[in-house]
Amino acid sequence: MHIPEITLNDGLTVPEIGFGTYKLNGNSGVNAITSAIQTGYRLIDTAYNYENEGTVGEAVRRSAIPREQLRITSKLPGRYQPYDKAVSTIQESLYRANLDYYDIYLIHWPNPKQDLYVEAWQALIDAKKWGLIRSIGVCNFLPEHLERLEKETGVLPSMNQIELHPYFNQEDQRKWHEKHNVKTESWSPLGRASTVLENETIGKIAEKHQKTISQVILRWHHQLGSISIPKSASPARQLENISIFDFTLSDSEMTTISQLTRADGRLKDQDPAVYEEF
Repeated sequence: MHIPEITLNDGLTVPEIGFGTYKLNGNSGVNAITSAIQTGYRLIDTAYNYENEGTVGEAVRRSAIPREQLRITSKLPGRYQPYDKAVSTIQESLYRANLDYYDIYLIHWPNPKQDLYVEAWQALIDAKKWGLIRSIGVCNFLPEHLERLEKETGVLPSMNQIELHPYFNQEDQRKWHEKHNVKTESWSPLGRASTVLENETIGKIAEKHQKTISQVILRWHHQLGSISIPKSASPARQLENISIFDFTLSDSEMTTISQLTRADGRLKDQDPAVYEEF
């Protein structure tokens, strides 16, 4: 299965759909991730706080795919945002995975009350210079946070991973990203397998294309210009989730899905303006 690629603002090429690994731990996690790589996934998303960087690293080693063809992402947790702690955490992240470098490293949340995200960002900028990371980005940053990063360091993230699904379409945030050449990446693209997978409106569109609701939603992300990172331990579902490049949603179908968005559409009410992650 070949997945098309895009180029980030710093020149790194990444697949247009990736694989999420939250709660995939231990040997069963290694098996699930190895299966995903075998199926065709090349972008693998983990985080320090998922406590499975070692699992991801082991799957990379067991895989028959050369390391340079993979794109491995991890993330810096809120409690380690002070500069010195951020630097040693990035190193620890690499030791846990037993990798020489991460392709992408993200700040997990801005944690604005702490007001340390700019120095955490400086640590990522330096780690990139030292060759520990190839591309640096953020998660859950609002435009005001992104503007401050650029103003104080001169460097904008290559991507911003945000909560994005049909019940929370993030239209304004996506427009800001597009204008400033920051790639959007969707976490929980299927709404953490919530009621969205039973949505009748999407179900009708899926029926028309002879695809599953999951495939239609992931195609919607793709046509919005966002990289989605669905997770599944099932090899059949893994294949289903990347089989989205042989059909196209019409403009009206795209609009219909986008109109399902809700003002309170966040899954766990995690508003980056106030939410603190440690």
